[in-house]
Amino acid sequence: MSDIIRLLPDSVANQIAAGEVIQRPASVIKELVENAVDAGAKHIDVLVTDAGKTSIQVIDDGKGMSETDARLAFERHATSKIRDAADLFALRTMGFRGEALASIAAVAQVELRTCLEGEDLGTSLCIAGSKVESQEAIACPKGSNFQVKNLFFNVPARRKFLKSNQTELSNILTEFERIALVNPQVSFTLHHNGTEMLNLPAIQLKQRIMGVFGKKINQELLSVDVDTTMVRISGFVGRPETSRKKGARQYFFVNGRYMRHPYFHKAVMDAYEQLVPVGEQVSYFLYFDVEPSNIDVNIHPTKTEIKFENEQAIWQILSAAIKESLGKFNAVPSIDFDTEGMPDIPAFEHSPYSGVQQMPEATYNPDYNPFNTSSGSSYSRKETRGWDQLYEGLGQTSAYTSYQSASNYPDDGDYFVEQPVEESAPTLYEAMEETPSSETSSQHYQYKGRFILTSVKSGLMIIDQQRAHIRILYDRYLSQIASQKGAAQGMLFPDIVQFSAAEIPVLQSIMEDLSYLGFELTDLGGGSYAINGVPAGIEGLRPTELVLNMVHTAIEKGCKVREEVQGMLALSLAKAAAIAQGQVLSNEEMNNLVDGLLTSTSPNYTPDGKTALVVMKEEDIEKLFK
Repeated sequence: MSDIIRLLPDSVANQIAAGEVIQRPASVIKELVENAVDAGAKHIDVLVTDAGKTSIQVIDDGKGMSETDARLAFERHATSKIRDAADLFALRTMGFRGEALASIAAVAQVELRTCLEGEDLGTSLCIAGSKVESQEAIACPKGSNFQVKNLFFNVPARRKFLKSNQTELSNILTEFERIALVNPQVSFTLHHNGTEMLNLPAIQLKQRIMGVFGKKINQELLSVDVDTTMVRISGFVGRPETSRKKGARQYFFVNGRYMRHPYFHKAVMDAYEQLVPVGEQVSYFLYFDVEPSNIDVNIHPTKTEIKFENEQAIWQILSAAIKESLGKFNAVPSIDFDTEGMPDIPAFEHSPYSGVQQMPEATYNPDYNPFNTSSGSSYSRKETRGWDQLYEGLGQTSAYTSYQSASNYPDDGDYFVEQPVEESAPTLYEAMEETPSSETSSQHYQYKGRFILTSVKSGLMIIDQQRAHIRILYDRYLSQIASQKGAAQGMLFPDIVQFSAAEIPVLQSIMEDLSYLGFELTDLGGGSYAINGVPAGIEGLRPTELVLNMVHTAIEKGCKVREEVQGMLALSLAKAAAIAQGQVLSNEEMNNLVDGLLTSTSPNYTPDGKTALVVMKEEDIEKLFK
């Protein structure tokens, strides 16, 4: 039998490794910029063409490489960061695996120009698909200049699965921001298609955060700083009032490396328990400094998953540190006895406080009796100023009173009562055709002005009348909104909304949808946009929050947001127009409500996921009486 196991060529092995390390243009920028930081660069320039699909160039002023090192750097598992396995637990650098450059060269055309400090000549190296095409000595400045062209040119399947330029550019900016936030001592610039998108000079950490996300974020942050023998945690957390459902800036860094850590995220959110609404998030920028021997970063090629030796103890330290910061800056609820504007309480004569006048003596009429209607009283019926006239006509019994009088049940509100209403009372469906009369329509019962109960074949159906009406109106409004372009309603005072560099490409990609819905936005520069017009009918919603949510939805789902925003508008209108809890309905109105709900797209739930209809099975009801 012939042998069938073979050793793969280096070019094939590099392409396989590239599938883990290089997933998109943003991965290339991450690896090259991290290498530049490890090389001690103080200034790093990134130039991108067509969201990295055509060209990515990273220029740094770091140490540079010799001729031999430049050639060896593109070999698999070639690295200057470690020498043996023990060094994995003493890492202070970003890279260490020695796979990045080999993976990039396997799926792209790479040109490197590099020169050591003090050398007259540097090295130029060209590689394509892991094959060295040329190497020569050239004159170039100190540092390294990597240019990566035609990413995935030899792996067309991978290139086909790249997203749109806006999406890929947003991913590039996200990776770029993560590196810039943890290296404020390095200056960065980022250009896309010749346009400068970010220019971040070397500066203090908080100013770096403001440079990335705008100056407005300075008012939202509280500082955190705790130093223990196990870990040092520093950085900033958001004030509770700045919480939001989407788009919170949440970053963890450990020893200068970005990481994802759901367990520590829970520690942060537990500190905000009962301070922010359920489902909302706060921003945070938290930096951990721990002994490298107490963590393991060699979990995944992307190095964003990190294991801690003392996770539970660090969890407690982190939670306590955030609670201390919230308390120190009065960001927690407190009992406030606000007496400003309240009248002073007079004191008695023997009050120890000087200058306080004696409380005036109270006077009263001992003969006054409000229940005494005899003629001899000083307050006789003739002197009651016509109070009896206010009660004229009460002898006429209302329909509801007659119904209650005829009933043998006490009026305690704990049983089902079909509440009669006058014929002239407005109905819920004025635009609908005339409904059947009560003789031919189904019989429904209303409980406490909130629930509608009706008998069905399988048991008892209970409907929340307000939620049912929201579902019906939502379907109606959504159909109307989707069928016509939204009309913009001008704002007297435009709102200003701030976007980060990573959000701007996504905003531009959905600008057509925003315009269709009725939003009018004007670019003010620096990531600021003025909202000059909003769709009619969104009263009660904050335009800035609505626009931010749309952008973050597009980032998360990578899709058009027109349908989602139309749903948000329809839901807002439906909630505003729906009947209130406690409103008494006639049997015809209840019948229309039930019929409309059962013919809706999703009768069991409201558009925001709340239960609108439940059915108690007959056997379950019978069990209650056993």
